[in-house]
Amino acid sequence: MTALVADGARAPDRALPAPDLLAYSLFALPLTMMALPVYVLVPPFYATTTGLALSTIGAVLLATRVLDAFVDPLLGAWVDRSRGVYLRPLLIAAPVLAAGYVLLFSPLEDMAPAGAAAWLTLTLIAATLGYSLATIAYQAWGARLADSDSGRARVTAWREGFGLVGVILASLLSTWGPNALIALFLGTLAIALVALVKRAPRVPVVAESARVSPWRAIMAPLSERGFRWLLAIFVANGIAAAVPASLVLFFVADRLQMEHQSGVLLALYFVAAACSMPMWARLAHRWGLHATWLAGMALAIGTFAWAYAVGPGDFVAFALVCTLSGIGLGADLALPPALLARVIGRSGHSGAHEGAYFGLWNFANKMNLALAAGLALPVLEALGYAPGARDATALDALAFAYAVLPCLLKLAAAALLLVAWRGQRC
Repeated sequence: MTALVADGARAPDRALPAPDLLAYSLFALPLTMMALPVYVLVPPFYATTTGLALSTIGAVLLATRVLDAFVDPLLGAWVDRSRGVYLRPLLIAAPVLAAGYVLLFSPLEDMAPAGAAAWLTLTLIAATLGYSLATIAYQAWGARLADSDSGRARVTAWREGFGLVGVILASLLSTWGPNALIALFLGTLAIALVALVKRAPRVPVVAESARVSPWRAIMAPLSERGFRWLLAIFVANGIAAAVPASLVLFFVADRLQMEHQSGVLLALYFVAAACSMPMWARLAHRWGLHATWLAGMALAIGTFAWAYAVGPGDFVAFALVCTLSGIGLGADLALPPALLARVIGRSGHSGAHEGAYFGLWNFANKMNLALAAGLALPVLEALGYAPGARDATALDALAFAYAVLPCLLKLAAAALLLVAWRGQRC
C-alpha cells in the first residue's frame, strides 16, 4: 500500500505525524465540553430562569438520555453509508449540536411551564443527537487511522487526552455560568472543524456496496464473537467506573467531610487521567493492549481497596486516591476503543461497519451510567445511607458502595478480559 491512497488519504499502516494527529484529536475538546454542562448546569439553570419544577427537568433529562442511547445504533448504521468520508456526517452534526447547545441556554423570557418544558425538550434533543452523530462518526474515523495495536492506542490516547482537557475546562468554567461555556465551546468547535477540514488525515473511500436495512447493519457487529466478548468486558468495567463517579460527591461530603474540597479533588482526577495518556500509549506499544488494560484495572482495584480505609479529613490520602484512580481512568479511556478498532479490523468489517460498532458501543456506554445509578443508589439506601448522614453504619455503607463494589465489578471485568485474551476471543 502506498503512503497516499486517494484524495489525500493516508495509509493506516504508516504512523501518523503529530500535526495530523493533533488536527484529528482537537475535535474531542469541544465534544466533551458540551457533554458535562448539559447534565451539571441545565437543572439549576432551568429551575432558576424558568421556574420549571425539578421533577419535570429530571424527567426530560431521563427521557432524552434514553432516546439518545437507543438512537445511537441507528446513527451508527447511517454513518457507515458515508463509505469512509466521515467528515460529511461530522459537518452535518456540528451545526445541529451548536444550535441545540446555544438555544438550550437561551429560553425565551416569561415562558409558561409547558413552553419551558417543550423548549428544554426540543433543544436538548437537538444537542444530544448532534453530539451522538458527531461522536460516532469521529470515533469511526479514528478506528481506521491505524492498523497496528500500538498505532490504535496512540490515536485513542491523543483523542481521549484532548477530551479530558475539554472536561477540565468545562469544570473550571462551570462556575462562570453558561455564557462563558458557550463562547469557549463555539470558539473551540470552529477551530477544531477547520483543523479537521484542512489537516486531519483521511482514510481510503470504500467501494459502494448493496445497501442493507439499518437493523441488519446493527446485527453485523453482534454476529462477531470478538465484539460480544469485548462489549461484555466494556460493560462490566464501565459500571465499575461509573459507580464511584456517581457517588464521589457524597463520599467527599459525608465520609471525608471535605465538601469544600470536592472541586480540587475532581480536578486532580481528570488532570491525572489526561497526563497519563502518553504513558498508556507507550505501555500498549511495549506490552500489548490486553496486558496494558489489565494493568490499568489492577491499579484501579488497588486504589479503591485503599480508598475504603480513608476517613474524615484525610485530604492528602484521598488526593492520592484521586490521582491514582485518574491514572487508571486513562487506561479505561485509551485502551478499549483501540481494542474495538482491532476487533473491527480482524472481523473484516473495516471500512464497512465502524459506525454500527461505535453506535452499539456508545449505547452500552450510556446504559452503563444508568445501570450504575440503578445499582449503587438502591444498595446504599438498603444499607441505611442518606445524604448528610454521620452515623458509622451509614458511612460504612457509603464506603462499601463507593470503594468495595467497584473493586468486585473490576475483578469480574479483569477476569473476563484475561479469559478473552488467553483464548484469543477478542
